[in-house]
Amino acid sequence: MTSVASFFFGVVVALSCLSLQQLASAADPSLLQDFCVADSTSNSNFITVLLNGVACKNPSTVTANDFYFRGLHVAGNTSNAQGSRVTPVFATQLPGLNTLGISMVRIDYAPGGQNAPHTHPRATEILTVLEGSLEVGFVTSNPNNNHFTKTLYKGDVFVFPSNAVHYQRNTNWNAPAVAIAALSSQNPGAITIANAVFGSQPGISADILAKSFSLDVATVNFMQSKF
Repeated sequence: MTSVASFFFGVVVALSCLSLQQLASAADPSLLQDFCVADSTSNSNFITVLLNGVACKNPSTVTANDFYFRGLHVAGNTSNAQGSRVTPVFATQLPGLNTLGISMVRIDYAPGGQNAPHTHPRATEILTVLEGSLEVGFVTSNPNNNHFTKTLYKGDVFVFPSNAVHYQRNTNWNAPAVAIAALSSQNPGAITIANAVFGSQPGISADILAKSFSLDVATVNFMQSKF
């Protein structure tokens, strides 16, 4: 191979690697305009088109209200099995977030309530405690599965890396707690581990789960019956 051919071959390989890196990126795509307010009616009168995100509203019809959300001052209803409630502010609730690569949530915890172990497949999360105290933690990937945990108090901040299994629990059994979290995606997604493993539809074979968790099949069947 001549030196010129080698040079161009190297350029092609470098560009290919760059393209693959961009395709593999977990972040939301960059903006190509000032904003792209989500148009929730984009498919109502036309043939349905599936997009990686939400279609843009006509800029001439955009108003300040498209960049505004009211409701995070309202406490969420924590009367459920986990004793917590997540109030999301995603592009669905705040159209102006569309393509901006960021969102936030309010999380309310009943006394002793928890936000069960889960992951966000498309986002890193940074959480701030507004009221009360929380035990928080995340687990790293295989093979180490290191568990990093900390007790947070009002004003404390903790970050959960993208895709890491993480959780929060109110350490006070006599008073509620409140937190605000920001996430690095307009639609971070959430996979609650217990729901995904034991509550999938159709269900994962009890034999597979029994072997995976070193349990007997009867115990797995019992666990699946709870979801």
